[in-house]
Amino acid sequence: MLQDLNNNTICAPATVAGQGAVAVIRVSGAEALDIVSKIFVSPKGRKLADMKGYTMCFGSIMKGVGEVLDDVVLSVYRAPHSYTGEDMVEISSHASPYIVAEILDLLVLYGCRYAEPGEFTKRAFLNGKMDLAQAEAVADVIASETEAAHRIALKQLKGGFSQELALMRRQMLKLVSLMELELDFSEEDVQFADRTQLKDLLKATTDHIAGLVSSFKVGNAIKNGVPVAIVGATNTGKSTLLNALLGEDRAIVSSIAGTTRDTIEDTMNVGGILFRFIDTAGIRRTMETIEIAGIERTYFKLKQASVVMLVLDYTRQDDFEDALKTVSSNINSAEQSLIILLNKIDEKPVAVTSLFEGRDPESITPEENIDKVCDVVSDLAGALGLSPVAILPISAKNQTGLDELRTVLVSSQSVVNVSTESVLVSNRRHFIALKEAYESLLKASVSLTENQPTDLVTQDIRDALYSLGSIVGEVSTDEVLDSIFKNFCIGK
Repeated sequence: MLQDLNNNTICAPATVAGQGAVAVIRVSGAEALDIVSKIFVSPKGRKLADMKGYTMCFGSIMKGVGEVLDDVVLSVYRAPHSYTGEDMVEISSHASPYIVAEILDLLVLYGCRYAEPGEFTKRAFLNGKMDLAQAEAVADVIASETEAAHRIALKQLKGGFSQELALMRRQMLKLVSLMELELDFSEEDVQFADRTQLKDLLKATTDHIAGLVSSFKVGNAIKNGVPVAIVGATNTGKSTLLNALLGEDRAIVSSIAGTTRDTIEDTMNVGGILFRFIDTAGIRRTMETIEIAGIERTYFKLKQASVVMLVLDYTRQDDFEDALKTVSSNINSAEQSLIILLNKIDEKPVAVTSLFEGRDPESITPEENIDKVCDVVSDLAGALGLSPVAILPISAKNQTGLDELRTVLVSSQSVVNVSTESVLVSNRRHFIALKEAYESLLKASVSLTENQPTDLVTQDIRDALYSLGSIVGEVSTDEVLDSIFKNFCIGK
């Protein structure tokens, strides 16, 4: 594969198409300088072939004899000291879509081909400029939407995660090699690998990997957003709340019960934390097939969320208990945060006169009534074993109480604010590989404790080494690489 890639030269825009001051077009491959030389003229007669790496040159892109397309600046990089490890040229032109398209057409005319998504980074990996985990971090750096996500991706890009994996693999490889050497001398009953040392190493490595596996929940939340499920009965204002939080009409709002038939998701940065809000179908008894499917998805999203926001209609107090019972039977209080929202406080409900010791309903202020209703909700939740982090009166329609809701959301995710100086796993492929390595090492530990044959122990350790090696690309397949790099943007 490496030879195939290096036998052609690729080009692609490295900047987003559209209006702007400058666009950058990348060219990489053995013929990069030669191809660009055919369309570039320097006013001082400089030749690209004579230019050293890390140098720049001003000149013009020529569309034909004597016809200047655009004045540009070229940046020249010489192999192996470039991003891809190949000869590279970056053309900085004006950002006119017409100019960019014309330059790309000229490059293709003289021997380039258009790069595939992620092909520049793929070449960097294949040419040994970075390992696979670092290559994936390139996409994460580009996609990062918060400071925390950026720090995690940057640490991985600099090789922090890869270094930890490399150390574990070196230690295990040394011992497993000695154990395999024992197999060659099996008739002589000798041991080259210290079993006590091996047990200690297995425990330390297994514990370390277990920590990395457990960090995925936080890492994934930082990267993709903390999942927040907005649940409740029909017409409690869930879609209105989603629109109010996002500041746009993302979900259809209607007084018709059952309008939301499927989940609607969108992300937003709140207090430096990325939240993924999920508006769900209203929960009610129905015989309508499509609505039933939507309600089933609601239960699924509820169980998958890190934060559950239960929306109650302040004017429908008879529905509170059923809604709370539904949540209590589907939530994991140890792992999920519950926020109860008392919506539509701008509307006038029947005052809870039974809680005001015979007071005249007309003398009960709205504020007093809201406080009493919150107390009722708190008591009902407590009786069902629920421990909400907050019970907030709001009006999604008038955006009352939403600032307090945002504050509660951020404070409920203090775990996401942990120092990202430590390695956090945020990539699902890495998470799966680490789980596989963890399971293999557990099997090896059991086999070692039970004095199983050496070849069985070594096979389990080899399986773990394979799983760890797949993360950094020491073992990989074309299918895995294609799957990873197809999700990159063009030009990276």
